[in-house]
Amino acid sequence: MDRLPDGYHALIIGGNGGIGRAVVDRLLADPRLGRVTVVSRIPFETFSSRLEAIEGDVTTPQGRAELGRALHGPGGHAVPLHLVVNAIGLLHDDANNIQPEKRLEDLDEAALMELFRVNAATPALMIQALLPHLKGSHPTTVVSLSARVGSIGDNGLGGWYAYRASKAAHNMLMKTAAIELKRLNPQSCVLSFHPGTTDSSLSRPFQARVPANKLFTADFVAEQLMSMVQQRGPADSGGFFDWANEAIPW
Repeated sequence: MDRLPDGYHALIIGGNGGIGRAVVDRLLADPRLGRVTVVSRIPFETFSSRLEAIEGDVTTPQGRAELGRALHGPGGHAVPLHLVVNAIGLLHDDANNIQPEKRLEDLDEAALMELFRVNAATPALMIQALLPHLKGSHPTTVVSLSARVGSIGDNGLGGWYAYRASKAAHNMLMKTAAIELKRLNPQSCVLSFHPGTTDSSLSRPFQARVPANKLFTADFVAEQLMSMVQQRGPADSGGFFDWANEAIPW
């Protein structure tokens, strides 16, 4: 991984999800990895001396603050992060009656706010919390999961109001953070990543019409994500790319 130095430190947010866990597995298979920190709301099985698991909810201010403190080294100094992957997101929540909307009559204010909180606000606030570990002069790449349906230019079907809008807001926040972070670290790269339809709990209720060759395993998505990390650098910061490493229109 040319973008990542020997002994690099990676942070995976949402490590118990399908894509997050697959990325962790790929990192642990890399002999150049120094340490990977995994954050999840439920306990993550620690099975490697190079893996540190942190239990917490980064969608809350307390969870983000605790993560920031946990990443500091001896003496309280900020340990540099070389790779951050945000793999959390919300499309549906049966417990709270949140489902993708098919028409305007389905819009619900509480559901809209919750998707914006998880899909847009949290990734930006995570970068804010991690800023001491990202700024400097070390190579650092932040990848945050987005979705093609968040592309305004690509929207030809309508529907899915809250998810589309929250991912469009996510992309703008990542683009804006990329501009500022480049001033604080010229070696930084912030990317929004569309993984395609991945066989996971997020997409499972909506897979019926997905062609078999377009339903990806989490391991395949992790492979594509890490390939993008290798190929994209500071000149690409703020970009929106899909699983094939092709740019998506805003």
